Amino acid sequence: MKRSGLWLVLGVLVLALSAVAQGPKVGGELVIAFGTDPESLDPNKITSAPAGMVLTHIAETLLTMTEELEVAPLLAESWEFSEDGLSLTLYLRKGVKFHDGTPFNAEAVKVNLERFRKATYAFLLFPRVQTIEVVDEYTVRLNLDKPFAPLVAHLTHNFVAMVSPKQIAELPEGQEIMAPVGTGPFKFDKWVRGEYVRIVRNDEYWGPKPYVDAVVFRVVPSDATRLVLLETGQVHAIMRVPPMDAPRVAATPGLEVVRVPSVRTIYIAFNYQKAPWTDVRVRQALNYAVDKEAIVKEILGGAGGVSDAPIMPLIFGYAPQKPYPYDPEKARKLLDEAGIPRGFKCTLYHPTGRYMMDAAIAEAVQAYLREVGIEAELITMEWAAYLAFLRKPVEEATFDMFMLGWGCVTLDADYGLFPLFHTSEWAPKGSNRSFYSNPVVDALLEQGRVTPDPEARKAIYAEAIRVLWEDAGWLFLHYEVQINAQSTKVKGLIHHPREYILAHRAWLE
Repeated sequence: MKRSGLWLVLGVLVLALSAVAQGPKVGGELVIAFGTDPESLDPNKITSAPAGMVLTHIAETLLTMTEELEVAPLLAESWEFSEDGLSLTLYLRKGVKFHDGTPFNAEAVKVNLERFRKATYAFLLFPRVQTIEVVDEYTVRLNLDKPFAPLVAHLTHNFVAMVSPKQIAELPEGQEIMAPVGTGPFKFDKWVRGEYVRIVRNDEYWGPKPYVDAVVFRVVPSDATRLVLLETGQVHAIMRVPPMDAPRVAATPGLEVVRVPSVRTIYIAFNYQKAPWTDVRVRQALNYAVDKEAIVKEILGGAGGVSDAPIMPLIFGYAPQKPYPYDPEKARKLLDEAGIPRGFKCTLYHPTGRYMMDAAIAEAVQAYLREVGIEAELITMEWAAYLAFLRKPVEEATFDMFMLGWGCVTLDADYGLFPLFHTSEWAPKGSNRSFYSNPVVDALLEQGRVTPDPEARKAIYAEAIRVLWEDAGWLFLHYEVQINAQSTKVKGLIHHPREYILAHRAWLE
């Protein structure tokens, strides 16, 4: 062979090998920093996105919500409703095992769903399910007493992630799962409360194997500290970059900013069973008192939108209303009519490090309220303690107002409205922590659940939202846009609208 021909062949080989080298690499430990520790890793107990994000890597659901916000198969390969809408049959994936070697099958699904039916949130997701029937080894049927329109969407929720029936059987009565044994691409390894959760690759995973050996989710409440950790290479990705820092991060070599929609709405709730919040004029006044546009523009740097409904635009059933304009004079007039004196004192509880710029937003709301004569004392708590505080029953609830967010992860208005406003969902049973109660809203939300026609459901939710808006059920603030950041050495991370960073197929250069 001529020398020139030899070099040509060698050149082709080098290019081919280079292309291979640039493909996904196996190995390494990926570190992701987020703001709050999971409150639990038990599917039946989790209530937040941080917990859901960790659990999603370990324990899988029957169906999943893709990053394009479409319901897709996961542990169930397909599903179908009966003609009368009173049964849902799920056809399960074969050849799947839990991390302890237990087979995944219809019996495992039945055990998990029966356990969930005893949990706090069962009525929220599966109110109409009467029986869970094992048809054969890989077919399960949910039988309902009435049609339940959002059932398929609800099956994507982490509340019903599958864990080993062996683990459930061995769990002492009343104890929650601390180290879930699922079917996912990663296995639970270690959880140091307040510091990190570590998961490791499941080499026996039924689907495409993960590339990294392990993922560590570090709990770092401070926005500034998370940024420093990313900039110094101590972590590979972080959640919730402060908007004012995003341009600098984007301009830093080796780093990139990732913006994705979020299905989360941020709000301030009133204690609906405590004066003066029982007066609609007071609730409306506070909506007029706060400049939401300024909060979105100045504090969030435009990373969000002013709420014009209790749910955000991506959610099925969303019906926009006219936002309460910033009108402190009207706010003061309504407060005067309601007999609220200037200098009225109240409490406003809020988290720190859970939502984007949450503490700064609480301070801004405090300042706006002061302008109309309301002195709100700001009180913050560690996240798990905060959630526990807000689960108290009405007779023990001492707060006046609290800030919280709700991610409508099923993309259906039922999940965005029913748990937060229906009277049956009062804490501690459900997530109506403000004890809101309105028989008109209750009836509409119940009707929306059992109406199969999508257009009819939209009309029902539009009316429910109109009533809630006029009733000032919350101090409506904004919906979020996620701003995350990562090292350019990380490939394949998925930044999901559910506020998850997913490492299923991520790899490190």
